Amino acid sequence: MNDFNLQTAIHKRKILPFPDGPKIVLKEYQTAKDDLREAKESFKRGSYKWTTTQAYYTFFHAFRALLYKKKYREKSHIQLAFAIREIYVNQGLLPEEYYDGFIQAMDLREMADYKRKFSKTGAERSIEAAEKAVKFIGKLLK
Repeated sequence: MNDFNLQTAIHKRKILPFPDGPKIVLKEYQTAKDDLREAKESFKRGSYKWTTTQAYYTFFHAFRALLYKKKYREKSHIQLAFAIREIYVNQGLLPEEYYDGFIQAMDLREMADYKRKFSKTGAERSIEAAEKAVKFIGKLLK
């Protein structure tokens, strides 16, 4: 991950310029909040696999809103993570704990979706981390 360079990623078309990004930042952020609400509902029903996936997508859409604000869009989930790290975390705008929560949620989602390994504890941790991140990101987007 330390090898990521935004300009190289743009040149290789892994991150794309997106001039209209700022126009849909709030819509993308609302999607994150909706996913968080749905993750909490799934958790209450005991649907921990689905909760894990929804909590991850809470992060994904919140982070995507941040990228849109900077007039970029991603070509993959991991490229989104790399770009957020360079643009926000490395610049001191987003605390490392939110980035780490995103990476952990990504790992848990992949385990749940592809290997059917998930737990109540993992789902709960992902929701809690996503909720904190969404609140913080909401302040960054204003």
